[in-house]
Amino acid sequence: MKKPLLVLKIGTASITLPDGSLDENVIASVAEQVSLLHQQYRIVIVSSGAVGTGKRFLKRYSGKLAERKAAAAIGNPLLINTYSQYFAPHGIAIAQSLCERQHFSQRNQFLQLRETFQTLWKNGIIPIANENDVVSNRELRFSDNDELATLIAVGFDASALLLGTSVPGVLDKEGQIIPRIEEFDESVMGMARKETSGPGLGGMTSKLTFARLATRLGIKVVIFGVRTPQGILAAVAEKSGTLCLPAPSSLSARNKWLASGSLVTGRLVVDEGAKKAVEARNSLLAVGVRAVIGSFSRGEVCEIVVGDQLPFAVARARFSSAEIQASGQAHNMEIAHADDIVLL
Repeated sequence: MKKPLLVLKIGTASITLPDGSLDENVIASVAEQVSLLHQQYRIVIVSSGAVGTGKRFLKRYSGKLAERKAAAAIGNPLLINTYSQYFAPHGIAIAQSLCERQHFSQRNQFLQLRETFQTLWKNGIIPIANENDVVSNRELRFSDNDELATLIAVGFDASALLLGTSVPGVLDKEGQIIPRIEEFDESVMGMARKETSGPGLGGMTSKLTFARLATRLGIKVVIFGVRTPQGILAAVAEKSGTLCLPAPSSLSARNKWLASGSLVTGRLVVDEGAKKAVEARNSLLAVGVRAVIGSFSRGEVCEIVVGDQLPFAVARARFSSAEIQASGQAHNMEIAHADDIVLL
């Protein structure tokens, strides 16, 4: 029987010191804990920290795009070598996987990535993934590594996604850990503060956003503190951090990929009637579209929303944004077929 997949995301603030250098004590602890899980799970580690590690070597670093790319070029080998150093005593080899958005937006490339990871797992090797900051352009980059970890978890059908952070979990207004989230309503999303976690790109808003997506697609998520003693093992055992419960999901692998990994290039604002039709597994017709936001071509993926609410579905459009806008809400114009719509 194939071992379940565990995706572990580690944030920059969790593994770096104030001067930007790697905290080797934390990485040693990560390696020790992951080695204990290695026989039970296939594992992917999504690790931030390359830019944070490399930027201290650049004079007068200001965070410009070219400087971030240069910092990543410096920091990536330092990061991967440090992981390799601390996994070696446990007899585990690691592999670097620098990912770009197109690896998930184009299904053929996604399938090749999945095959590569499967080969690594068969040989007992743990892939450590990060965004390929050196070449990723501004438009096609991931929002942060929380997104990359979620795309891997959903696309590879993980049993659990662990989002490691610098705080011990999702905190309420009194600073107490919320042990369990059963539904991502407005009150839950409103608990996240807007600032990022120190030197990283993400923050709790990012984690809750992608935890919401992952749980809706049937994946358990735990948001936990990497620096919590034995925090990874405790998170797997649901004894640490905030447990986000998964919803039942019977989506096919293709539709999970469509819902999470394909590149969303626009948004279709629809009325309540169209929403009800789509939720009843009918196609989306032009008559129900109230506005088209963004520019997209035929075959690209759009979010479907009502007003300013959160997206309730994604769809592969049969027509471009220009064609839809010029249609005049033609009643018989099918914007997206039911088979190419995934409810979120």
